Amino acid sequence: MKNGNNGRAMLTYTPEAEARRSEIRQWLKDNLPPRWFEDGYEMSPEERKKFNETWAEKLFAGGWICATWPKEYGGKGLSTLEGVVLAEEFANAGAPMRADFFGDTLVGPTLLQYGTEEQKREFLPKILSGKMRWCQGFSEPNSGSDLASVKTTAVLDGDEWVINGQKVWTTQGHHADYCFLLTRTDKDSPKHKGISYLLVPMKQPGIEVRGITQPDGTAEFCEVFFTDARCPKDNVVGGVNNGWKVANSTLAFERGMSATTGFRRFEEEYKLFVAEAKANGKINDASIRQRLMQYYSKIQILRFNGLRSLSSTLAGTKDFGVMALGASNKMFWSEMHQSAMELGLDIYGAYSMLVDTGPESGTWPGAQRDKRRANYPTSPMMSSFFFSRSETIWGGTSQIQRNIVGERVLALPKEPKPVSGE
Repeated sequence: MKNGNNGRAMLTYTPEAEARRSEIRQWLKDNLPPRWFEDGYEMSPEERKKFNETWAEKLFAGGWICATWPKEYGGKGLSTLEGVVLAEEFANAGAPMRADFFGDTLVGPTLLQYGTEEQKREFLPKILSGKMRWCQGFSEPNSGSDLASVKTTAVLDGDEWVINGQKVWTTQGHHADYCFLLTRTDKDSPKHKGISYLLVPMKQPGIEVRGITQPDGTAEFCEVFFTDARCPKDNVVGGVNNGWKVANSTLAFERGMSATTGFRRFEEEYKLFVAEAKANGKINDASIRQRLMQYYSKIQILRFNGLRSLSSTLAGTKDFGVMALGASNKMFWSEMHQSAMELGLDIYGAYSMLVDTGPESGTWPGAQRDKRRANYPTSPMMSSFFFSRSETIWGGTSQIQRNIVGERVLALPKEPKPVSGE
């Protein structure tokens, strides 16, 4: 990593990565709609429908879905740096990657690392082709941030596991074909030691999925109840009672994506804030200017942290400071974004709350969600504000992240356990 002429940190790309960049850039020009790169271009509803119906097929034919997977399992075998280039070029073009987050990004890489050869041959091709949808069965009503306390059980009955228990906040559980599920398979072992990671078919008797209705009327999060549900004995990933280690690898995949592109959505928001503050005069408020620069500074910290982490990965080193980044980065950006969205409301004022005339730019993270929520009574910016309230909770709460940094990174004394009766 080095500094460019403008003072921004730059990554040193290999000739192979740059050749791959040219290939990807040309493919995007050839396969995106003809006017895609024109300023102000916006697809009609009919064009959008056609695009959504055909884009995943084009990505699959081009080999860009899970392109860093080994060739023997359907990927292109791209290097880590080539995968970074792929993410950058799609982000530069504003072109969507396939949105099968759970299959492509979580369970697929987990199977590559821990799965048996039979599991890889069975599940990876269906993940790549989009023929199998997944959900994540980790959290329970009393086991959210403390996943090691899961109560859902799996008992071996001949060649099958019999599963009983409940999961909650199971995103897209009502659409999934399979669930990667944390279950307790040895109740007598210490809580971290008696957990297994199972691949469970969702379309079977004994599984009930109930949507949890949100304030906007949607129910993409679900409760899932298992009553003598079953899955094959061989659907354990990483070995029986080794699920805690496997689950932590899955969570690492969730938190380790988009090293050089993850900060960009925050930059887009920052630019919108500045433009509106200039237009309505709020830029003359010293406190608004100060908060804008705080947001800009934190975005740059996020960008540098991504580059540091990526550089360490490419070099094959395990620097202590970079290890600390993995534990603290999610806490950093989620709290940063909540403060930023409060700043946005102060800049836009009451205008931000108007459904018909409020900020409607598609760059708001909430904008794409609103396209699926015709009756959601907020502007895209307000949608993003509401969603930001949840960002310090999912993927590990800020409180848990602070414990991880304190105990595992800084080696501070562990948090005292509550004493019964106090």
